[in-house]
Amino acid sequence: MITYPYKTHFIDLPGNCKVAYIDEGSGEKTILFIHGLANYAPVWKKNIDELKKYYRCIAIDLPGNGLSDQNDHPFSMKFFGECVYNFITALKLKNLCLAGHSMGGQVAMTTMLNHPGCADALVLCAPAGFEKFSVIEKTMFFSSIHLLDFFSSDEHSLRTTIESSFYRQHTQAESVVNELAALMKTYKVNYYHKMIEACIKGMLEAPVYDRLGSITIPVFVMFGDYDALIPNKLIHHTTTERLATDAVKKMPDARLDMIPDCGHFVQWEKAAEVNRNIILFLENEK
Repeated sequence: MITYPYKTHFIDLPGNCKVAYIDEGSGEKTILFIHGLANYAPVWKKNIDELKKYYRCIAIDLPGNGLSDQNDHPFSMKFFGECVYNFITALKLKNLCLAGHSMGGQVAMTTMLNHPGCADALVLCAPAGFEKFSVIEKTMFFSSIHLLDFFSSDEHSLRTTIESSFYRQHTQAESVVNELAALMKTYKVNYYHKMIEACIKGMLEAPVYDRLGSITIPVFVMFGDYDALIPNKLIHHTTTERLATDAVKKMPDARLDMIPDCGHFVQWEKAAEVNRNIILFLENEK
């Protein structure tokens, strides 16, 4: 049985969703952390450890991930967004900042776009959703994923995938790899592969780029300047900074910080800097 570093709570939500979550700290403001593709709530541990001193910090396992249910779900961005909104409603969260990493960033933006007013601020760590893919590019994307054996449940492949998301300090990924590998052993046969494939299709089919102008709340975007995943280097020949700068310009009240010597797992690899940025951002939004 996998145990998280903090007490784990569970809640039943509409849509046959049973969601696991961490709930630590207190304060006038609440941060709801949303993990990325095939990940789990403790990927925010280094942030919760510090930020719980100032805010109520909640991190959820999206359905199909971590300790949450393994029921049959569509795993679209709309589905995840509705799950997050139902969670916000069930816990009656106010003075809320949504914080998302990678796919979780796209989920956070989708939630805000479909339910304006459900949160007061957004923190996006290396968010997915800024890229747009043509039909041909989507086909290329899936081909490249299968070529790299992304869907393998073998621990070596998992380790390679996660470590490639870091810039230099690969050893930081050790605890994440070990816990995700243990969690994978709890999945029903073929469920993990089907869930990941559906999530990737969901991201490709629902980019938020063309809707960014409708996100009017304050937004703080952080990318590592050595992000190896965004943009897709095989398809889009641009830099992470250009992609992020273009997207941020479309939002009325958004700012961008490119974090040096950092890869895709911004909130883990450069936790101290990310935590400092979040505190300054939220205190300025009083």
